[in-house]
Amino acid sequence: MQKVKITVLRTMFNEDLAAEYGIEGLTSCPFHQEGQEFYADYAKPEGLCDEAWKAIYQYVFALAHGAENEVFYYGDWIRKPGTAICCCNDGLRPVIFKLEASREEAVKEIQT
Repeated sequence: MQKVKITVLRTMFNEDLAAEYGIEGLTSCPFHQEGQEFYADYAKPEGLCDEAWKAIYQYVFALAHGAENEVFYYGDWIRKPGTAICCCNDGLRPVIFKLEASREEAVKEIQT
């Protein structure tokens, strides 16, 4: 199993939707900034939003186990092998992530 590099590509804020549905004072995601990097292996990386992890973990696990792009949406999605572009499920302030398979092996720590 390989580690997967997770990079925050973009943080967005849908002002029109936030004005209609969001709470007063809502802003873009307070947890992530463009350029942040995380490495995932067997678990959610420290500092990554729990909700974002729920939205992207299946792609992380697939890439960590050697999946190629034809696995994702029948091969008609991403042209670069070992890469996925995903986002969290916050429709008012979504965060876009780039997931990349790395050559770094994941090491599972055994708890005693």
